[in-house]
Amino acid sequence: MDTLISAGRVVTGPHGQVLADGAVLVRNGVIVDTGPRREVESRAPAGILRHDFPDGTLLPGLVDAHVHLVLDAGPDPVAALREADDATVAEGIAERALGLLNAGVTTVRDLGDRNGLVTQFRDAVRAGRLPGPRVLAAGTPVTGPGGHCWFLGGEVNGEDAARALVRRNAERGTDLIKVMATGGGITKGGPPIWAPQFTAEELRTIVREAASAGLPVAAHAHGTAGIVAAVEAGVSTIEHCTWIDQDGFRLLDDVVDEIAARGIRVCPAASPDWRGFAERFGHERAEEMFGGIRRMRERGVQLLTGTDAGVSRAVFDDFVSSLEFFAHLGCTSQEIVDLATCEAADALGLGKVTGRLLPGLRADLLVVDGDPLSDLQALRRVRLVMADGRVHA
Repeated sequence: MDTLISAGRVVTGPHGQVLADGAVLVRNGVIVDTGPRREVESRAPAGILRHDFPDGTLLPGLVDAHVHLVLDAGPDPVAALREADDATVAEGIAERALGLLNAGVTTVRDLGDRNGLVTQFRDAVRAGRLPGPRVLAAGTPVTGPGGHCWFLGGEVNGEDAARALVRRNAERGTDLIKVMATGGGITKGGPPIWAPQFTAEELRTIVREAASAGLPVAAHAHGTAGIVAAVEAGVSTIEHCTWIDQDGFRLLDDVVDEIAARGIRVCPAASPDWRGFAERFGHERAEEMFGGIRRMRERGVQLLTGTDAGVSRAVFDDFVSSLEFFAHLGCTSQEIVDLATCEAADALGLGKVTGRLLPGLRADLLVVDGDPLSDLQALRRVRLVMADGRVHA
């Protein structure tokens, strides 16, 4: 059935392009018309289903480019995952995905699966069997022996083993490849967060194998050496990118400039609890880390919105708190809305699919009370969410 959605403000494009008293017409999950409300009404069929929000803002659905649907965001999500069977994990994935959807997130990039459960959920959503956002699934992350997130089943030793895992992921229909270029915080007994897990040549092998399957590579990299190796290997995105060295922080301006020049996107994966991180680890240390992200932005690196949802305290239903991190970096509300919609869609290769309210694109829509271009808190006041033409809230 055709659906017409109207609002007092319609965000039609980046850089604050707004149409007053506008509307969008949706047919079979696709936007077929966008324009002034009266004009769209005149072209719509009689008896059409309508949703009218004269005091609201209609904008594209939001994009969270870093989530972990197999983790529950509890005090020890790794232990909870390892103790749960696949059926229990699958139920949790569906529940957590609804939390994202109800918060206005209509596209997510999942960066760590177990036994293909997220890929199966992605396919169920695509087929209309389950509600949820569009999922880009990375499958099993590539890690070293006993390395970060080894419990997801992706331990490899050497280039041949890494190449084989990339091939298996591609054969299972993943949308991208995730590699753990350095250690990480949630893996007890694993390598330090700053320590590289692969050489630049091993990372190049992973990138080449992924490219042969048409897949981008997202590199988890906290440590400076791992960041350098990931850049040299030509990854598509760097996750976290905190420039932690063995003795503190070591940001390299020439490498930052190379990241910008190559168009490698950086996803800070700022948890909704990023302020709590500062409380727990010290404001000075946190501000040094946050300052590195700010410095990258100032030097032209393009950032990507993501929450790290699933790790402890990184909940699935509070995307706005993560977006507030970008305000802390100095971004305006208008810039943040662009980051979370059209810019994120472009970065994930979905610019011709979603991220804008244009005819021919997928009907991923969000209606909120107020004006998020001037007040980011308006994104908390969700009135309607539509993903792939299906209304969910």
